[in-house]
Amino acid sequence: MNVHFSSLSPHWATPRHLYAQLDAEFHFTFDPCPLDLAGFGCLRSWEGERVYCNPPYGPEIPKYLSKAREPICAVFLLPARTDTKWFHDYCLFADEIRFIKGRLKFGEAKNSAPFPSMLVIYNGGAQPL
Repeated sequence: MNVHFSSLSPHWATPRHLYAQLDAEFHFTFDPCPLDLAGFGCLRSWEGERVYCNPPYGPEIPKYLSKAREPICAVFLLPARTDTKWFHDYCLFADEIRFIKGRLKFGEAKNSAPFPSMLVIYNGGAQPL
């Protein structure tokens, strides 16, 4: 069962088609977690941004979620772990949660992820474009 709850890396590259679909809907201006610089996005302000965040999966997820109300809007791609403290402390207070049907194939992976995923959306006063 350990394979279902761990990884050699906490980084899971967003599927391109999913990002394109979300970007068309939300018009992102900032990604605090590009794979080459993950971790630095929490060091700067998200104010005024339209954020897409696929944080490193693990104990740092709450650090990113704590900034969710700072930008115009924030969309998080997260593992659907409804039993975690961070889900109850942050996600339940989001404006929308979209559970993704099936399992994603992250990056260029041939196989699906060993966990379900969800989108957690915060609209901090965002107006539709």
